[in-house]
Order: sequence, then structure tokens, then C-alpha cells
Amino acid sequence: MIESYRTSFNEQFSTDKYDLFLKTLENGLTEIPFRVAETPVFIPSYLKDQLIAAGDEIIALIKDKNFKKLTEHSIPAEWNVPGENDHPHFLTFDFGICKDPSGKLIPKLIELQGFPSLYGFQSHLAKTYQQSFGLSTDLSPYFNGLDEQNYLTLLKEIIVGKHEAQEVALMDIDAPHQKTAIDFILTAKYLGIKILSLSDIKKEGNHLFYEENGSKIRLKRIYNRLIFDEISHNTAIFNGSFDPRQTLDIEWITHPNWFYRISKYTMPFLKSDFVPLTYFLKDLKEIPNDLENYVLKPLFSFAGMGVIIDVQKKDIESITDPENWILQEKVNYEAVVQAPDDGIKVEIRLMYLWPEGKEPILTISLARLSRGKMIGVRYNKDFDWVGGTVGLMEK
Repeated sequence: MIESYRTSFNEQFSTDKYDLFLKTLENGLTEIPFRVAETPVFIPSYLKDQLIAAGDEIIALIKDKNFKKLTEHSIPAEWNVPGENDHPHFLTFDFGICKDPSGKLIPKLIELQGFPSLYGFQSHLAKTYQQSFGLSTDLSPYFNGLDEQNYLTLLKEIIVGKHEAQEVALMDIDAPHQKTAIDFILTAKYLGIKILSLSDIKKEGNHLFYEENGSKIRLKRIYNRLIFDEISHNTAIFNGSFDPRQTLDIEWITHPNWFYRISKYTMPFLKSDFVPLTYFLKDLKEIPNDLENYVLKPLFSFAGMGVIIDVQKKDIESITDPENWILQEKVNYEAVVQAPDDGIKVEIRLMYLWPEGKEPILTISLARLSRGKMIGVRYNKDFDWVGGTVGLMEK
């Protein structure tokens, strides 16, 4: 989107360079099962300022003293985990890049989460783009004056804290085989922590342990990457390991309840130029006549599952649990990233770290390029110049 960098990048781009970039990205780590885009996104300063302003407005709501009361019904009773803390350690806000009536670029909120994203991978991805394509050293993926070193120091402060690295583990249901395994590997490399599947962790009393080289090591913190939605119909998976819903002597980074509190459930409470109009379906007084301008979303789903793009009246009328759905004004993405053949739509995820006793810090971004109806992988099959990437900005 910064025209000079975009023109220069496209002129020197080649598929050979891209193939070498991908090999470098995976080298010594693991194969990446998701598509990485051919290009970073060059974010202009005025759009950067708007993204920051939009994020600040959302954070103001999250920090409001009434936020927990406002979102108390967001957590399904069967997945409410004891020991919730005062705030999440991670915030991620996804914005579609659109144009306002005057033709200027504006971010529009698509989704938000109080759950970690690819904090390890995005740093590695940005460095690999810059080195593989010989990009200017005037560009940086980091906000707030951060660089790679102090970004990773902050990440360690959040995840490891005052504990020994061996007392902290990144946990997912089957960690080595997750699509985001490269992020797990990089995080462990940067921080020295363990990568554990749920089945690797055992419970004795209210303590959690794992075994290494015949020794039993007690866990003090879990960097949680387990999404309850993925296992909601398979709670037997806790047998032989532990049930996260029990009272345990463990620190959650971040506590699982924040996945629900900061989610699509939050959007109807946000009133801003950066946020599309959003209604809880249960509160809808009448069905709008212009349903072509709305999307229908289930509250408790992820990765775009269950979203109805071309909404019809019968879709709304057939829903038997309106308390679990939102109707949201459709966001019209603008094709603002110029590929060699056409314009590409882009979504930018702002990624915050929130240290204990401090303010949330905007650190880095994740961007996704799309030619399809939606950003997700299944809407962009067989396309090039689409997939995951990172935003770069002038320092």
C-alpha cells in the first residue's frame, strides 16, 4: 500500500525468489501446511495511525470496570474455568481494509480475541521476507519502537514470567501435529519452554506434571493454545490427563475464559466508525429489509465456520438459539494490495501483549491476503498472492 515499496517489490519479484523464501522460512523447523503469501503488506503511516486508534477504542471497552459484567453470559457454563484473572495477556483484533465515502482507506473490525496468535512465527516471517527479498532496513514489522530483541524479551516476560523455562509449557490438544506447529517450535526456541500435548500432562492432587528423561517436572504455567471449541464434543480426551475446568494450582497464560469474553460476543457493545453495526440476534426487533448488506455469524465458532454470507430471511427464522448468533453489517473489503495481475483484499490483525500491572502493548501484526469471498483458506484455493503474511511499516 506504500506505493514506492509496492512498485519496487513487484518489479524484482520472481517465483524462484518466492520458492527460496519458503524454503528459508521452513529451514530447520517444520513444513508449513498453510499458504504463506508472496508478499508482505506495506502499511502507510495514515493507515497505521487509524489501526492504532481503532485498537485503542476497543481496549477502552475491555478495560472498563463493567466489562466482566457485560460479558458474563459469553462463557458457556460447561466451559467456565475457575481462577480467572483481571485481564488477558493477549489481544488480537482483525480489521478488513476498506474505503470510506471519501475514498480513504479505513480499517473495519471483523473479529477480536483474547487468545494468542502466531507471536513466534510473525517475527520470524517478517525477518525472512526482509532478508529473502532484500527489503529496506527502514521498514519494520514492530509497533511502539520495538525491535526483534525487545519484542522477544517482552514475549518472554509475558509467557515465562519469573518461572524457570522448564516449568512453563505451550499446550495444545496434539501440539506436534497442529497447523501452527511452526509457531510452537519457534516459541519454544525463543523462550526455552516445553511444547506439550494435552496427553503429556498428568495430574496429582491439584498439581500438574510432565515427564522428561525419567524425571517428573511440575508445571507452574501453561501457555494455552487449546481451543475448547475443538474438543467440546470429546471431553473424554481429559481422561488420563487433566480437565482444565477443575481447580488447579496452575497459572494460565492466558486464562481460557478470555477466549469467550473477547470474541464476537463483544462486538455489539462497540460503537465506532471502525466497527460495523452488530446485533445479538435475540435482541433484533425486526429483520432488516437489506439483508444483502449483512452476514450472520454463530458466536461460538472459529475460523469462519458456520458464517452465512448471503443471508436470507429464512436463515434467520430457522435459527432456534438466537442468543448464540449475531447479525453484522457486511464489510466490503477493498482490493488495496497490488499483485502483478490484479488488486488483492487484505485483513490486518493487530497483536497486543498485556503484561501484569501494565497497559496493553501493540507489538506486531499478522496480515492475510484474499481473492475470495472471505479471507479463509477454503475461499482462496488455487489462487496465488493469497495467504498469511505480515505488515511492514516505515520506522
